[in-house]
Amino acid sequence: MRILSLVLSLALAPALYAADDGWITLWDGKTFDGWKASENQGTFTIKDGEIVAKGDRSHLYYVGDVNGAEFKNFELKIDVKTHENSNGGIYFHTKYQEEGWPDYGFEVQVNNSHKDFRRTGGLYAVEDVIDISPAKDHEWFTEHIIVKGDHVVINVDGKVATDWTQPAGWMGANKMPNRKIGTGTIALQGHDPGSVVHFKNIRIKPLP
Repeated sequence: MRILSLVLSLALAPALYAADDGWITLWDGKTFDGWKASENQGTFTIKDGEIVAKGDRSHLYYVGDVNGAEFKNFELKIDVKTHENSNGGIYFHTKYQEEGWPDYGFEVQVNNSHKDFRRTGGLYAVEDVIDISPAKDHEWFTEHIIVKGDHVVINVDGKVATDWTQPAGWMGANKMPNRKIGTGTIALQGHDPGSVVHFKNIRIKPLP
């Protein structure tokens, strides 16, 4: 019976256990358990197994049990879909804050056709993908973020979009002094009422 109970607990709580290949699911696909939205919490909803960001500025932070919501070296994969003229983002090495754009960490851009010239797969205001996006609106794509030491690689559907190494003595991006390598959690961005971005299949592999 004790073995059966353990098996059932593993099946019912996938966010807390790694698969054989080391990947851990961070979102259960049904609830916001383990996640916390900042200002304008109604910006984030769940529909058909997807997190949908649509509304006034808000950020959805991972605050769950995996690694105590603190990640330094890792691989992160998130499936994303955008509507036209939509802007969004995925933060890493960040910290929960009640309002505003996150002060800490880096933003991986999500933007295929918004007026902002910085496109999907770029490291926002650090190593941007300019003008031409590697993904398309209304089609699912996967952003695969790899952080090892001072090295960041961002793949979009298996192709490298950004490969950046933080220089020695880096003081952060322009007017963003805390945009530098450290540790922290993951966050999804709700950018503005005119943007609609879908997220699903959020999984992470902590690295040494």
